[in-house]
Parts: sequence; C-alpha cells; structure tokens
Amino acid sequence: MKISEQQAKKFGTCTVISAFLAVFCLFGYRSSFSVMQALIIADTGWTTIQTSLGYCIMMTIYAITAFFSGSLVDKKGCRPSYIIGAICCFLGFFLTSMLNPTSPSSFYVYLFTYGLFAGVGTGMLWISSTVSCRKWYVGAKYGTMWGIAFAGAPCAQLILTLLLKPILQQMGWQVGMKVLSVIMAILLIVAAAVAKRTPEYYGTQPFGLDTIKKKTGPAKRAVTLREAFGTYAIWCDIICLLSCMMAEFLVWSQCVGFFQTDMGMDLSKASNIYMVIGFCGLFMMPLTGKLSDALVKKFGNEVKGRKTMLIIGPACGAIGVLLCLTKSIVPVCIAMLFLATYWGIEPGGCAGYAGSVFGGAGLGRTWGLATLICMGIGPSLGTFMGAWFKDHFGSYVPAFIFCLVMYLISLVFAVTLPLKTKVDAKIEAEMAAQQ
Repeated sequence: MKISEQQAKKFGTCTVISAFLAVFCLFGYRSSFSVMQALIIADTGWTTIQTSLGYCIMMTIYAITAFFSGSLVDKKGCRPSYIIGAICCFLGFFLTSMLNPTSPSSFYVYLFTYGLFAGVGTGMLWISSTVSCRKWYVGAKYGTMWGIAFAGAPCAQLILTLLLKPILQQMGWQVGMKVLSVIMAILLIVAAAVAKRTPEYYGTQPFGLDTIKKKTGPAKRAVTLREAFGTYAIWCDIICLLSCMMAEFLVWSQCVGFFQTDMGMDLSKASNIYMVIGFCGLFMMPLTGKLSDALVKKFGNEVKGRKTMLIIGPACGAIGVLLCLTKSIVPVCIAMLFLATYWGIEPGGCAGYAGSVFGGAGLGRTWGLATLICMGIGPSLGTFMGAWFKDHFGSYVPAFIFCLVMYLISLVFAVTLPLKTKVDAKIEAEMAAQQ
C-alpha cells in the first residue's frame, strides 16, 4: 500500500492524536489514584500500604502487558492495543467501584479488579503511544511531536482532578470511579478509530530523516533483541528510567498525602497544589520536546541531543523534591514546575534515546522489554516505599529523601550514556562488506 506525501502527513497527525488520547487515559489512571487514596482508606479502613498495593499490582501487570504490546504494535499497529485498553480500563474502574467496603473479601477483590484489569488496560497504552510516534517521527521532529502527544498526561492530571474533586467530596470515590470508567472507554475507542499503522506499512518513510546525519540515524536493518540487550547503552538507559520511575511514582501516588500529612492541608487545597503539575505540564511537555529537537539540530547528532535531555530531566526532579522538603507553600508550588519539567523529559526521552540508538522495525520489542524491566520494578517499588515510609515514620519526609537519591542516581548514569554502540560498528561492517 503506497500513500501520497499529503496522506502521510495526515496519518502522522492521526498517530499523534491517538497517542495523545492514550496518554491522557494512561495518566488519568495514575493521577486519579493519589486524589482518591485518602477517601478509599477512610471508607475501607485499609492501611496506606494495603491501598497502595492495588496500585503496585496494577503497575506490575502494566509492565508485563507493555512487553507484549510492543510486539503487537510492531506487527499490527496501535489499533488492537487501544481496543483492548478501552475494554480493560473501563472494567478496572467500573468493577472496583462496585466493591462493598464492609465485606471481608473486598480488599482481595480490589486487588483483582483494580490490579489486573487496570494493569492490562494501561499496559496497552504506553508502548503503543511512544513507539508509534517514534516510528512516524525521528531526528529533530520526534521531540516536538511526542511533546504534543505527551501533553495528554498533564491534561489528564489537570482536567480529571478538577472533575473528580467535587464528585469525590459530594458523592465519594465509587461514583468517581464510575465516571472515570466511562471517560476511559470513550476516549480509547476514539483513539483506536483514529490510529494508523507504521509508515513502512503505507510505503512511506518517517518524518525528520532529513534532520539527522546518516551515521546517527536509524539502523539500516532492524537491531535484534539480543544485540540491543548486549550493549551498555540499553542497560544504562534502563537504569536511568528505572531509578526515575521509583522516584516519580512515589511522588505521583503519595504527594497529595504529603501535602495533607506533612503540610496540614485539606483535600481541596492539596489537590489544587497537585494540579499545578498538570497546569505546568501543559506548557512544559511541548517546550521540552522543542528543546530536545533544538539540541539535536545544534549537535547534528540525535543520540547526543537525547542524552543531554536525560541529564537535565532528573536534575529537575531532584530540585523539585528538594523544594518540596522545605514544606513551605511558595517553594512547593515552584517544585511543581520542576517536577513537570522532569516529567516532560524523562519517560519519552528514554524512549527517544533508545529509538535513536536502536531505531527500526524491532523497536517495539526492544523498548517493550526495557519497559517490562523498568515499569515492572520502578512504579511498584516506588509506590510501596512511599506507603512504607508513611506507615513506619508517620511522615512522607523520609520517602521524599528516597526520591531525591533515586533522581541523583539517574542523573549520574545519564552522564555515562554512550553515543555509539558496538552494534553500530557491526552494522557498518556488514554494509561495507555488501558494497
């Protein structure tokens, strides 16, 4: 199937739109938990660790599902992933909302309905959105277009928190989950309808190839999973993302609790501060994408541009945590800006670095396995550690110190990210032999 350049531009735009909707739903699940957690605890009598366990299981299932979704995207595109996501994301919220808090078995039902269905549903969304954008846009085009798609994350945090707050205050978390289940289903059905397959399927090339030099562009052949995971580059990229994920998800899942417990805020004020991240993210996602593309153009080397951004990202996260630890309202509000900046850089930036080094037909499998490792450990462990510190010390301060250390570890490893791998040399030798 061969399409015109005009159709290719349209299909690329459709890919970004569908990715935006998928990211909106994915982060809608993540951000809503922090807002609802205190009400769930109050209604059920569960501990912070028990309540967070459902979120931890969700993220573990998410990671496993993400690995398989990567292969599905390589073969069939994003549409099947988004359809599965629509069904499971709906069930995750809706079935959990039907719990009877007084039932002795409610906790185990919660772990199943929220952990399993939400995990499978959200697991179908991340690799699909990141890899689809990466396959349509490379070089100095990727950051900008992914920044637009990733703006769905702060939109979800901002819009859904505003929507949820009056519902939670007046009708409770169960009604809130029912509303969210319908939103997830509708948006993901639209995403599936809009989604397109990879450029190669339509007989065209990704946009942005003209902005990168051949030696730093996508490989001439697909890099195998074994080749990719035999390099320091992928493992260093994984450590960068893994350590950040532990810090990020601790903050996302527990920061409203931190505002309430350690700063004495009520739910309304705490959720308003939480929304500042979403508001700042609306601007920072596209801006950090533009910045990353500007660095690619400046260096004439996509890998170097992506690496530089992965140094800036955790540095912003560390500054944000330090400002939160002041427990003063103005520094905390400024911290939300730094955390939003980190957020705009790191998740997509790690995928962008992997794409610039190992880009090709097998990127879905490569980044899917990397995501399995990072998301199978990071979010669950980070969320658990936040709850563990709170239950054992009665404060989130030790948890936020843990966050700071994780961001600094990511920064140190980002400095060591290589600009070239032994796979590049192998492919160049193969090409030379063919000539």
